[in-house]
Amino acid sequence: MRNTMFTLTAMLLGLLAAGGLRGEAKKATYANPVIDEIGPADPHVIAYKGKYYMYPTGDNRSYHVYTSKDLVNWTKGARVFAPGERNVWAPDVFFNSADKKFHLYYTVNKTIGVAVADKPDGKFVNRKLLFKDAIDAHMFRDDNGKLYMYYVQLPGFRIHVQRMRTPLEKDASKPIQLIKPTEPWETKSGRVTEGPWMLKRNKTYYLMYSGTGANSLNYAVGYATSKSPTGPFIKYPGNPIIKRGARALGPGHGCVVKDGAGKMWHVHHQQKDGSKPWNRFICLDRIWFDSEGVLHGRATRTTPQTAPTPLAQ
Repeated sequence: MRNTMFTLTAMLLGLLAAGGLRGEAKKATYANPVIDEIGPADPHVIAYKGKYYMYPTGDNRSYHVYTSKDLVNWTKGARVFAPGERNVWAPDVFFNSADKKFHLYYTVNKTIGVAVADKPDGKFVNRKLLFKDAIDAHMFRDDNGKLYMYYVQLPGFRIHVQRMRTPLEKDASKPIQLIKPTEPWETKSGRVTEGPWMLKRNKTYYLMYSGTGANSLNYAVGYATSKSPTGPFIKYPGNPIIKRGARALGPGHGCVVKDGAGKMWHVHHQQKDGSKPWNRFICLDRIWFDSEGVLHGRATRTTPQTAPTPLAQ
């Protein structure tokens, strides 16, 4: 009897320690960087059929795809696009539900073009050029199905928007300039506003962007708001909302993606240290709206964080 009671007590203590009696599970944690390979930057992530696909700047000649089920553990996959030129940066991939095609908006030698594939990890075939003297394309589809291309026009690092008729075709309207570098944080280490990313919440459009030189530790993230996808946009007075601090250096140029529980995550790059420019890797942090509609973010490095909820399979 004593042995039986001892065994039961030990089992109960074990269950309590594991949270089993209360239905509690140990929360998974992670720490940045989530991809510690030096080089990948400017990440764009899409979720498709229970898996995340990431497309970053990489070897300066091509794009590779990385895959994950939880935003934390990534596997480097195939080279999906190689235009045969140098200065290949900042991809953006858009899934068009109408034709089930994946559209890769690429920057090559300060020119934006589009390539198309049948699957997210397939070979993308070049289709056409869209903008000259431009970088950092981002396609946004509004709730009414209308398409808008946000990008950076050079010189001057001015963020523009172009209405699109289809994922491959501009409409007849001219591009509209939305913002340019004017604030102190945007001009601290070079006059730059770049890496546009659009969010929409309660009929308000939030244009996220990165400011100052991407090769500096002062690179940071802010946003501007409007009631229309084509502006006018007003910069948030509390910018930048994500900036260097502690060991997080030069956080910026990322995307926002939701986990399996619907929480928003900012996938971005940081500088490893100040030893040389472009010494970058991929990081992951929470981003969220408060009850007043203010967008908040953070940048962490090495400190354990609660991990995202994986996508349902």
